[in-house]
Amino acid sequence: MGAFLALLALFLPSAAPAKATRQPARTPVTILVSIDGFRSDYLNRGASPTLSALAKAGVTGPMHPSYPSLTFPNHWTLVTGRRPDRNGIVGNTMEDPRRPGEVFTMASEDPFWWDEAEPIWVSAEKQGIRTATMFWPGSNVTWGGHKANRYHSPFEGGVRPADWQQFSGYVSDEQRVNAVFDWLRRPAAIRPKLITLYFDEVDAAGHEYGPDDPRTTQAVHDVDIAIGKLRAGLAALGQPVNLVIVADHGMAPISADRSIPMDQLADPADYRLLETGPYASLFAVPGHEAALEAALSRPHDHVRCMKKSELPPALHYGANPRVPPYQCLADLGWTIRKTAAEKPRAGGAHGYDPRYTEMTALFIANGPAFRPGVKVGAFDNVDVYPLIARLAGVKANPGDGTIATFSRALKH
Repeated sequence: MGAFLALLALFLPSAAPAKATRQPARTPVTILVSIDGFRSDYLNRGASPTLSALAKAGVTGPMHPSYPSLTFPNHWTLVTGRRPDRNGIVGNTMEDPRRPGEVFTMASEDPFWWDEAEPIWVSAEKQGIRTATMFWPGSNVTWGGHKANRYHSPFEGGVRPADWQQFSGYVSDEQRVNAVFDWLRRPAAIRPKLITLYFDEVDAAGHEYGPDDPRTTQAVHDVDIAIGKLRAGLAALGQPVNLVIVADHGMAPISADRSIPMDQLADPADYRLLETGPYASLFAVPGHEAALEAALSRPHDHVRCMKKSELPPALHYGANPRVPPYQCLADLGWTIRKTAAEKPRAGGAHGYDPRYTEMTALFIANGPAFRPGVKVGAFDNVDVYPLIARLAGVKANPGDGTIATFSRALKH
């Protein structure tokens, strides 16, 4: 029997040693991260070691938001490269003369409101570059689509990211980061090359408690932990990444004793109010234009009121038909409320002139495309769009920004 087995072994192929399967090297992906309301100097509080390390080893600099320094206008600016006056999202609340009676809010998904400027994920998808958005204002919109008036699908047509998530504040930071990992574990053919990621707790804390409150600093620390988990998970996947971390605006402290009732600036019978806060936007009641303009043109403490055509040119704002005809701009830290009877609020606010230091937003870029330790001078957030397009290999649409801001920071 032993001789038979020995003879049989001569005719059987010998087992070759197992070879380890070598995974192909991954190409860098681009991840655009928004930390809503992260004022640039929050980085100096010692509460964000991960972000501080990324800034030190990468690229950073003070970034001015666009006017108005609000969430939706600036998130749309960051991904279209056009200022709010040219991208169509001129406020968190707005009207359009083509659709009388309708009001845009931060829950509006109708492509009509968003179609004045093409976001980068739509350009990328059209060019065959797969994208994914873990929250971003407007990323759930069928861009270029139209109303379908169907119960289950009120809009049809248009383009969305290949993968996207409907915003919910109940989705934790860890769940948001894990979703990015899930996308990047996919086979190369369906793995996104451009991703957005959004965190909102710093803005929420800043509004409720004010920018100088320890609870806002704790929110900074909490989101820094999430960024640390993102970095660690990407390293474990062997996934190189060009990270661009931004904020949409800063935050200023406000108080109950620094509020301006609109009904003390002009007679409510002469106007219809659309927005209040760091600025107010309003319409004249038909036939009351002269009375309203006379009231608004008088000097008022801590606020300047004017026609939209008279706004300072540096704001690049007022030409879009969606901007109401009259604007009142409060001084930093002051807020406009509807009436003297309305209870004033304290905490924090944004929406002020972007040239105020308190409105300056976070900017950090880090990854294989960037030179380490570069500090760029102050720049406007319209410059982020051409940077993201360069990193992701997207042919950019004409916009208001320039890639030249980052000429020293890019390796090539």
